Amino acid sequence: MEKHVNMRKIGIVISAVVVGLDQFTKYLSTQHLTVVDSIKVFPGFDLALSHNTGAAFGFLANAAGWQRWFFIGLALVMSSIIYVWLGRLSAKNKQEAFGLSLILGGALGNLVDRITHGYVTDFILLYYKDWQWPAFNLADSAICLGVVFLMPVLLKKT
Repeated sequence: MEKHVNMRKIGIVISAVVVGLDQFTKYLSTQHLTVVDSIKVFPGFDLALSHNTGAAFGFLANAAGWQRWFFIGLALVMSSIIYVWLGRLSAKNKQEAFGLSLILGGALGNLVDRITHGYVTDFILLYYKDWQWPAFNLADSAICLGVVFLMPVLLKKT
């Protein structure tokens, strides 16, 4: 007999850890960085503060302001869907639950920023020579890592 494990509770704990770490690193970045300066950590990796009013890669960053409310609403809807999804998983779906939990934590971490500041705080900058990846944060990393965990599970189900 399989022991009942509440995947939603585990998911909430993982998500809360992600949100906490995300908000802590954003706090540190705003205390020690300015939008103008960057700190070289090692070649190809800088800490550089930026404020993103858009979505990933600055998508819609220059819109008239409606995008803040759109992305807040989208994050709330998607977080609700993930919350329900986690509650329907059994203990054998650990990889799926872990991926969803990382995505949920990342979405909520960026949601906190949008609600409190009107933008998302980014501070990680990766580059190589003249090429530069758009700045991102721990929440964005958690979302991407969550997708990496979730995709094989979803592809297997199709």
